[in-house]
Amino acid sequence: MGAWQPLPDDLPPEVRHFVEQLRLLKDRTGLSLVALGARTAYSKSSWQRYLNATQPPPRQAVAALCRVAGLVDEEAERFGVRWELAVHAWPRTPAPAPAPADGPAPGEYEDDRTVPWWELPEQETRPRSAERRLLLAALVALCALLVVALAGAVTFG
Repeated sequence: MGAWQPLPDDLPPEVRHFVEQLRLLKDRTGLSLVALGARTAYSKSSWQRYLNATQPPPRQAVAALCRVAGLVDEEAERFGVRWELAVHAWPRTPAPAPAPADGPAPGEYEDDRTVPWWELPEQETRPRSAERRLLLAALVALCALLVVALAGAVTFG
């Protein structure tokens, strides 16, 4: 604990402050990165990226660290505010050269922040007609199998 890599000099102050506070909170737990990963469901390598400012952590990772560290109410809320400020100021890395018809043009930036599945925009969940037909066929087959099983049980039972 305490033997952290130096943070890049060009980090925005909001990001630097957030990562420094996150490091202090991690140190306060007394856990190794492996143990922290086991207690928070975020891997050791993910925590290394978050704590070395190479990638912003998802909000849920910060909340999980706050729980493990025993922060409650206002203290945990302050970390949420720090996360908001840091994520908006987090430097974006240049995107790799995109395929011809996809992605940003060379020299543009792509937002590569980690977004967990529960924060993704909702998508339509209604099955399409082909999926509905397949589902109906599976349901009919299941009912037929159930009828055959019941008939066999009555006949041989």
